[in-house]
Amino acid sequence: MKIISYFIILLFPLIKILGQNSYPLIFPSSTEIVQPIHKVSFDNLRQCPKRIQGGNPKEMQGLLVFSGSTDGNRQVDPQIAIGGGYVVEASNRGILIFDKKGNYINGVSQKCFNDGIDPKLYFDLHNKNFVFDLWWYYDEAKKKPVNIAVSESNDPNGAWNIYPISRPKEVDGGGIGYSKKWIGYSYPGGEENSFVLRNADAKAGRPTTIYHFNGSLGSPILNQDNTEDLYFFDITDDSLFVIRKLSEDKNGMPYAQIISSKKHHQKYIDYPPPSPQKDTSILVASGDRNPKNIVLQNGFIWFSQAIDYHGVSAVQWFQIHAHSGEIIQTGLIKSDTSSYIQTSIAVNKKMDVLIGFQETGKNMYISPRFTYRKSTDPKGTVREIIRYGVGQHFIHGQAWGDYSGSLIDGDNRLDLWTIQSIPNQQGKGETLIAKLPYRLIKKKTK
Repeated sequence: MKIISYFIILLFPLIKILGQNSYPLIFPSSTEIVQPIHKVSFDNLRQCPKRIQGGNPKEMQGLLVFSGSTDGNRQVDPQIAIGGGYVVEASNRGILIFDKKGNYINGVSQKCFNDGIDPKLYFDLHNKNFVFDLWWYYDEAKKKPVNIAVSESNDPNGAWNIYPISRPKEVDGGGIGYSKKWIGYSYPGGEENSFVLRNADAKAGRPTTIYHFNGSLGSPILNQDNTEDLYFFDITDDSLFVIRKLSEDKNGMPYAQIISSKKHHQKYIDYPPPSPQKDTSILVASGDRNPKNIVLQNGFIWFSQAIDYHGVSAVQWFQIHAHSGEIIQTGLIKSDTSSYIQTSIAVNKKMDVLIGFQETGKNMYISPRFTYRKSTDPKGTVREIIRYGVGQHFIHGQAWGDYSGSLIDGDNRLDLWTIQSIPNQQGKGETLIAKLPYRLIKKKTK
């Protein structure tokens, strides 16, 4: 009897380990092999008309601030990525390249690059190249509406490979993420809402297999940790935070599995209401409770979201343990007189955080903002809001892009950057880029 009891005591930890994840494995529902469109250079060997915009760098409160795209309408949809000594900015109208001092280098229209809208952009810290997607909105048959563009090096002026991916039943509005091995993409609508492809194939310009999954795996995460697994995050309508991990079996087949599904118990989680502007009754879109970029850093998932705070749009942010799903900390950025809208987040390797957003209200036009926190600051707190631009007019319609952009510097993994839209004197969308240098974060005390 003692032998049996001793055996049970030894076996119990093993049973606990094996039984801690009973969620089924999710394998691809279909695959396709896609031949890339190869671009010898960013501007098609100078055949693309040069899109000259932005630049004009200046220093403001120790920050580097300069203009990005200046030709937007109401839906600028700006994104930013930094690496290889370059700053790459993408919007609905085109792509711009700057040096890291804010000086203009090159630019092309989306039409000349490969057509499309709704760019989502990042610099791959592991493979040292740029990746972004474009949705070809005017592909009425939706045969190849999603285009994943991958640079062959950390010089965005060089060669690119573009993978047009079939999605006949889906709609635009997707999100992109990566790990050391995988590029992941998810989008709303249709039947197969997520797909992945291998980084190495895409960077090399080889024909590559696209693995489609039924339903949505969630929003793919920007994996800044040195791991091959790709993570996805989802906020469900039944108050759950769900984390899925995509791995590869011994035959090279990717599969996903839920690793955490927990009630979040958050009081404020509903979609934000439209927000007011000065001098008009037109309300502007505030963004989405579903985060537009999600970061994995040092084993933690970070994101920010726009939410309804007593009838006003506010920004909420989280740090969550990537495997247990435990909420480590969360914070709320709110105002009694303004709405905070269109947020995004950046996290460096020290776990300092920048949260970008815009501010608007009955007595002000939409203006770019960000705040930040040092990793050593008290949990749930951020520093003072940094105001680095002033909107000049109200916009003539509710749509105001779908997101802003914030990202780590891919070269030193310490500096933090953000891009926010700002209306000019005609109410059209322009953009302002700001760099928060690590030296400034390091020296400031709470």
